[in-house]
Amino acid sequence: MRAIARWLQARAENFAVFLMSAMFAAFVIQVFMRYAVNRPVAWTLEVCLTAWLWLVLWGGAFVVKDRDHVKFDIVYVAMRERGRRVLALVSAVAILAGFVVSLPGALDYITFYSLKSSVSLRIRLDIVFSVYAIFAVAVIVRYAWRVAALVRGVPTAALDGEPRT
Repeated sequence: MRAIARWLQARAENFAVFLMSAMFAAFVIQVFMRYAVNRPVAWTLEVCLTAWLWLVLWGGAFVVKDRDHVKFDIVYVAMRERGRRVLALVSAVAILAGFVVSLPGALDYITFYSLKSSVSLRIRLDIVFSVYAIFAVAVIVRYAWRVAALVRGVPTAALDGEPRT
């Protein structure tokens, strides 16, 4: 199971690298066309924006680990395990509930955008914004797993990615 998870993680990272490469290539093409050829092209901006959107949400869903996110946890780290568990459970349930409640509206909004296409590349906007649905479902799964682990009694240090002592 861990081998499959590592393989999936590597593919998610590969896709993020592809998105960053596409964004960089479009940027270089835009700079060249604008300043060397004096004929700017519009599609490069659209590629950059779409790749950036996908990179941020894809990365947040599958590449960036929970321990790598910026956290304001002064109170949390000052508490003992029981207090940490309560705070972790409350915050995980709140995040889970927020994403579960907002998912139907987000999906409705994304499907509404099937009526429109991007200006330069004519990509349907529901495809462009579908990455948010992927992100939201990944967050829901991640925090459902976190709630279950906290209820089962997994130490918060293990969930927070702290090194074992």
